[in-house]
Amino acid sequence: MYHSATVGIALAIGTNEHVCFMPHVQQRRHHNNNNNNNKHQRQQQQQQQRIESTEKAAYRVEHSEIYGRYLVANRELEAGELLIREQPVAIGPCVSCEPVCLGCYCPVSLEATQYRCPGCAFPLCGAKCRGLNRRDGHGANECETFGRQRARAADLLRVGVSPDLVRDLYELVMIVRIVLLRDAEPENYALIRRMESHTEQRRENLTLWQHYEQKVVRRLREEWQLGAEADELHEICGILDVNCFEIGQRGAKARTLYPSAFLLAHDCSPNTSHTDDPESFSIMLRTSRVVRERETLTLSYAYTLQGTLKRRTFIQGGKLFWCQCQRCADPRELGSDCSALVCPVQSCPQGTIRATAPLDQQADWACDRCDHRLSAANLERLLDRINEDLESIDVHNIPALENFLTRYQGVLRPNHYLLLSAKYSLCQIYGRIEGYLLPQMSPEDIARKERYCREFLKIIDLLEPGLTRLRGLIMYELHAPIMVLAQLGMQSGRMTRQEFQRRIKEVVKLLEDSSHILQMEPPGSSEHEMGLAAADALSKMRG
Repeated sequence: MYHSATVGIALAIGTNEHVCFMPHVQQRRHHNNNNNNNKHQRQQQQQQQRIESTEKAAYRVEHSEIYGRYLVANRELEAGELLIREQPVAIGPCVSCEPVCLGCYCPVSLEATQYRCPGCAFPLCGAKCRGLNRRDGHGANECETFGRQRARAADLLRVGVSPDLVRDLYELVMIVRIVLLRDAEPENYALIRRMESHTEQRRENLTLWQHYEQKVVRRLREEWQLGAEADELHEICGILDVNCFEIGQRGAKARTLYPSAFLLAHDCSPNTSHTDDPESFSIMLRTSRVVRERETLTLSYAYTLQGTLKRRTFIQGGKLFWCQCQRCADPRELGSDCSALVCPVQSCPQGTIRATAPLDQQADWACDRCDHRLSAANLERLLDRINEDLESIDVHNIPALENFLTRYQGVLRPNHYLLLSAKYSLCQIYGRIEGYLLPQMSPEDIARKERYCREFLKIIDLLEPGLTRLRGLIMYELHAPIMVLAQLGMQSGRMTRQEFQRRIKEVVKLLEDSSHILQMEPPGSSEHEMGLAAADALSKMRG
């Protein structure tokens, strides 16, 4: 395990035990004399309690018959505390139709001109890829294994091949890597095998089970002669589905297993956030807000800016449980209303459609002002159609994104997650692409960017409050339009000095917060660079 030294805890992985290494705190001895009084003693006691609190382990492992092993705060945790920093025990390409380099996980092409590994012929980014001959990249053992199956593997990766075949081949890579750990790194292999796989539940899901039986188990055992038992392969597939993280910086995308990060429980409004180091693929997991002692430490297994219906379906499909967190149980999703629709009845323009029973995927959705109801199946079809429309739009096409917002404002409420997705894209590209750079933008467009940023930030403050990456990013985006409009207002005489000063104070606060949040991201990441830019802008403002 690769815990930060500040954590002070070692997990007994594979058991229900935990071992806390709490440094000995030497007690201060106070000699009674006439000058000591009760106030002095209380100050000393408070100081001692603060010392003990900071040296106490941040979390401990607990066990539940329902949830298995999970982490709880061992003391009150401050926002931003580093809980876990560790390198992956296994890493590989995501399950995707997009080919990537097996060394660094950056995109590659299937063109004839693309560089390929001389040993196995899998596409690589180049002969000097930093991931060659590294345990977190393309090593000799797997190269030899893939090389023996070249005709059934890399030779099939050519222009015009079906996306499904690309997906199926890249899905095998991490599974093969884990099997190879059995001999190369038996301790890490044993650690992985002790992770939860939900094998029996997966066996009951015939579609899922048959996919892995045909695409993985039979192929690796019968065609590749890998030397692994069928049960072993099914269990590895389950372990990956249940426990892996998808990571990526600077265009790279990979899925990983970590020694202890998998122990965090899920919540759709979590109290931690995580990021990954683009150089080492290490995960860094921090508290995003103050966490009470004995509070369960949580992260989200799904994208928090999805609606409940889609979010719960996604979690059940991969993790095999139906989320019943506070947000999922609330028709208004903690006040965000990011699944709400406009009632289609012409005589009910103020009506809003929400889930009648959010924890029942089949329950109807109903208007809060009239008798109109919508089945869950019809709602999903509607959302899929709108999502397909959004996905077809180039993320740099500002007029098309604005048109999307206009076309669906009569169908979706303003905070609906599909509208928020379009607004977030606009928050990022207004001011950044030719024709819409800040000096080229009209005051109306600048005000529109400010409005979208404020609307988005309002929802993030509900769903991902505290020191979260998305909150830091949107605060950085928001500072620019506020600053520009304040300057334009003063120059035109339409803004009072008092209002100008109020807006400048808001800009300073946004830069302070975004700089603090984003500089916690790993050096080399785009978020960390943005944090440095925020700090630089703040320094220039202060002179």
